[in-house]
Amino acid sequence: MKYLLFLLFLSFLACSSDDNNVDDQIQETGMYFPPSDSNDWETQSTQSLNWNDQKLNDLFSFLENNETRAFIVLVNGKIIVEQYWNTDLQSQPFTANSNWYWASASKSLTGTMVGVAQEEGFLNIADKTSDYLGPGWTTMPSDKEDEISLFHQLTFTTGIDYNVSNSDCTDPACLTYLSDAGSQWYYHNATYTLLKDVLEVATGTSLNNYTDSSIENKIGMNGFWLPLSGGYGSTYYSTARDAARFGLLTLNEGQWDSTTVLGDSTYFNDMVSTSQNLNPSYGYLWWLNGKNSIVFPSSSNSFPTSLTPSAPDDMICALGKNGQIIDVIPSLDMVVVRMGDSPANELVPIVFHDELWELLNQVIN
Repeated sequence: MKYLLFLLFLSFLACSSDDNNVDDQIQETGMYFPPSDSNDWETQSTQSLNWNDQKLNDLFSFLENNETRAFIVLVNGKIIVEQYWNTDLQSQPFTANSNWYWASASKSLTGTMVGVAQEEGFLNIADKTSDYLGPGWTTMPSDKEDEISLFHQLTFTTGIDYNVSNSDCTDPACLTYLSDAGSQWYYHNATYTLLKDVLEVATGTSLNNYTDSSIENKIGMNGFWLPLSGGYGSTYYSTARDAARFGLLTLNEGQWDSTTVLGDSTYFNDMVSTSQNLNPSYGYLWWLNGKNSIVFPSSSNSFPTSLTPSAPDDMICALGKNGQIIDVIPSLDMVVVRMGDSPANELVPIVFHDELWELLNQVIN
């Protein structure tokens, strides 16, 4: 019922004729990268872009009323908007130095790290998962288990049964056969968690160490992975500015100023494009806007709508529980970051994301 109501809401939004293309309002000043060895970051005023500050205040009110802790907008790498509210998990004022969990937005970071690991020769996404985790990592018949590759983990198409009491469980007993690999799309957390295990086996180091060497040290991020309370998997924590750095890296297709972080353009383009025909709105652990249908988390049904109708069609997104958002919009040279608690008690706040973009459009148009 929740998804049917959501679909009706989006159908109404899709009838509007808002023009999301504001390229002509963004000054072509070249791309700026903040230094990797300090927290200095150049800013640019909203007035210089002819943005509507009254509408920006309306957006701030909406964000604050929906449990937002941090909100950042970059254009051409410079901070245009940066705002913080309320308190963090330790009941301290939330600031630019506060760390917050990424939840499933961490998946997109992992997708990028897999690309770096492949480029460095540690793995190949066409490899069988059992090449890294060993035989018997599931309780599937061995021939079915051997059909599963890293590609299937990246794209949520392993065919492992998600109809279990704990879809986060990575124990072999929790991983049973439902369908052949590549024939079913489902947002199954356990199969993603095991991809992080593959990274550790392939690189011979911890997830935190490889995140440092593959990405963080090159672009000035200072986040960290912590185990989840349920006993399975981990999530990434960082400041909102660190999340913005990752978004800026993605906006520049794996390049950070003169430093190449992910130089495999084929992998990058595949990562941010439709990866399979079961869910056109999904790449390699990245959500894709502007497609004609989507399968949402916790559902196996396809809906005839895009991810965020009010946002530009070329937007790609790292999205996590309770509204953790890193939006990358190449046509606008823009990155948008939102961190916070659950808006409107939505575990997966799809409607909130669209409402955010409705208001942001009024600011930048």
